[in-house]
Amino acid sequence: MTRAAATMTSDDNTTGSNVPEMFRSLPNRIRIWEVGPRDGLQNEATAVSTEIKLEFIDRLADAGLSVIEATSFVHPTWVPQLADADALFAALNQRAGVVYPVLVPNERGLQRALVVGASDVAVFASATETFARKNLNRTYDEQWAMFEPVVAQARAEGLTVRGYLSMCFGDPWEGSVAPARVVDAVQHLRDLGCGEISLGDTIGVGTPVQVAAVITEIAEAGVPIESLAIHCHDTYGQALANTVAAICAGVTTVDASAGGLGGCPYAHSATGNLATEDLVYALRGMGIDTGVDLDQLVATSTWMATHLGRPSPSRVVRALATSETP
Repeated sequence: MTRAAATMTSDDNTTGSNVPEMFRSLPNRIRIWEVGPRDGLQNEATAVSTEIKLEFIDRLADAGLSVIEATSFVHPTWVPQLADADALFAALNQRAGVVYPVLVPNERGLQRALVVGASDVAVFASATETFARKNLNRTYDEQWAMFEPVVAQARAEGLTVRGYLSMCFGDPWEGSVAPARVVDAVQHLRDLGCGEISLGDTIGVGTPVQVAAVITEIAEAGVPIESLAIHCHDTYGQALANTVAAICAGVTTVDASAGGLGGCPYAHSATGNLATEDLVYALRGMGIDTGVDLDQLVATSTWMATHLGRPSPSRVVRALATSETP
């Protein structure tokens, strides 16, 4: 099968009168929050130069991605792969219509982000006690006090603030996570002033019904569903299915990583993120627009894979990058 034929496959299934009820109220468009340059590269063993990272970000913008999380202003000791955050962000070729959020773990990180002119920041909280201690060196309750001045100053400076919430569907130390705990953490982040909250399946143990149930419980607690995003890892091969379940539950912002890159340095069972290519392919087949050029994105992830010295884990990248006429 040629690449052109392969890329048409998903489009052939977008219509039909026998669509199940759960798929009849899908959004017309999904906003993809591309995390490849930050979450995708933070756990890579292979060192990636600042120049390659900058080209990666440019290529992602060329492919039509309008939100590209550029880096994290975390201490280099904890995430060495992102030690060039200041230099990278200062050198970004920022384009009109593209947003370049950054992660700021604390007040020091926020100050660094302000110096280089970041306009969108994110904090990273935990829905569980154990991961809060391991990742933040704080208890579940103490983390909110740590984030309060960060979010307050960011908003005072006119920045938009996102809240990442990890371990929403399972924790490697505590096991399953009660939906009520997730609701409580989401409400804490909203009270702090986070305009959007990304629900993370950090170790990829969630399943579609579980994801939909948690999102429904959050919405029933009075949280606007348009303020939620979904962030799935693919440890058990459930990332795409879980994301579709979240979309069916009303979520319209999806985190994904080009080529399926990613992991979490503080949760070793967390493997790669949902591949942006796999997401785009599925959404196009569902009749949902993303504004992303799939072939160009595949080419970008194939290019990055050569710099990392290993093939992309994305199934769509592998299928389209190797398609040949029989």
